[in-house]
Amino acid sequence: MTVQDGPSVEQLARLLPAGFVLGVATAAFQIEGSLDVDGRGPSSWDAFAEKPGAISDGSSPAVACDHYNRSGEDIALMRELGVDSYRFSLSWPRIQPDGKGPVNEQGLDFYDRLVDKLLAAGISPMVTLFHWDTPLALEHDGGWLSRATAERFGEYTAVVAARLGDRVAQWVTLNEPVSVALQGYGLGVHAPGHGLLFDALPAVHHQLLGHGLAVQALRAAGVPGGIGVANMHAPVTAAGGGYRDKLMADTFDLLVNRIYSDPLLTGSYPVPPLLVRPWFRLLNSAPDEDLRTIHQPLDFYGVNYYYPVRIAAGGGTRNTPAGESDVMAKLPFHLVPFPEYKVTGFGWPVAPEHLGTMLRTLKDRYGASLPPVMITESGASFPEPARVTETVRDTERVGYLAAHLGQALGATSPGGVAEDVELRGYYVWTLLDNFEWAAGYSQRFGLVHVDFETQQRTPKESFHWYRSLSRARRA
Repeated sequence: MTVQDGPSVEQLARLLPAGFVLGVATAAFQIEGSLDVDGRGPSSWDAFAEKPGAISDGSSPAVACDHYNRSGEDIALMRELGVDSYRFSLSWPRIQPDGKGPVNEQGLDFYDRLVDKLLAAGISPMVTLFHWDTPLALEHDGGWLSRATAERFGEYTAVVAARLGDRVAQWVTLNEPVSVALQGYGLGVHAPGHGLLFDALPAVHHQLLGHGLAVQALRAAGVPGGIGVANMHAPVTAAGGGYRDKLMADTFDLLVNRIYSDPLLTGSYPVPPLLVRPWFRLLNSAPDEDLRTIHQPLDFYGVNYYYPVRIAAGGGTRNTPAGESDVMAKLPFHLVPFPEYKVTGFGWPVAPEHLGTMLRTLKDRYGASLPPVMITESGASFPEPARVTETVRDTERVGYLAAHLGQALGATSPGGVAEDVELRGYYVWTLLDNFEWAAGYSQRFGLVHVDFETQQRTPKESFHWYRSLSRARRA
């Protein structure tokens, strides 16, 4: 498989506006390891990973990339890469083992040192407060199905802001609440592994409420850094021209896009089509006060883009983008492949042109309510060997990144389809090959190859390409 070539480094460098941020992103649970040291408590993902068959390759996240012990080495790689910013997440159970109550100072010290190391290397920290690893004690009490978790999240944010708030340049409250609610509570292919379908919708509302409380806590602490959120957005189209396919596509668009972005940016949940309104009943009773809390002013809006989705009416398939789910077959719609596109190692369609279309859709929906946009994740997995003796020639990833960054920049440039969207940055997912959630170590997204037996880091061709782009814009 060969992914179409994107713009050249020189062409991309000319498109980059002054001050545009080039960054890389990671998540704590996927890279840190050291799950049982320094007083860290267990998370929902620790428990999920121990379930037989939950992780496709049967692997353990216990060591992952050993970033907890190798952060200096990884920061040196970022410095060589020449990125402006590093987006990383904090492990809530490392900081607050039970998700409430006493703070684990050792865990907080780790992130305190990490922020200082980044600043010393000239790299701006973007901190994500929650990237899916709910403290297990809170999960046992209902997790994000419980309003109390949102309240605890606000308290945890205040703890973090008091220690790190003076030095963090940008804050992301939540990463992809859709993935937690849909994959974790709705379909059961991610932690905590529930198959509740539409009964998972309280997990949507409580994550959004937690976001609002976190923004309030950060503002109350007087942090100078910008505050935003990172939502995954998937452009949705109907597989056919009939009414049923269109209705199900509109329903799926609500499920993965609008029930998150609408309350965040407008202060209200969208009104579903009449025929499917009963499915969303659990969001209908959201108190006005909650919606006011959710609808906080934001300094930027983070967009994670990976693939478009095509939807057809009718169930019967177990396939989801994150794996197979028995309860998926009970839904009245299913995902249909895009035969016109090449696919990544995950089987996701490589469709960079949909990124510009999606930015246009966001502006059309939210107008002046849409803050400046950051692409907070963009990347792809491709098959690669576990052990290497030379640079991985990941030309497919180079093509993928060049095409997607080119589409984002072109769409938001004068004359582009989304020229009225203020795009401020692009973060590659991800710096290192890592523990890719339910796929274990079977999917490699990194700019840097990691040998998970030896922890040897080997920059790939895509690493050198991204470094060339960073240098070219300064030439």
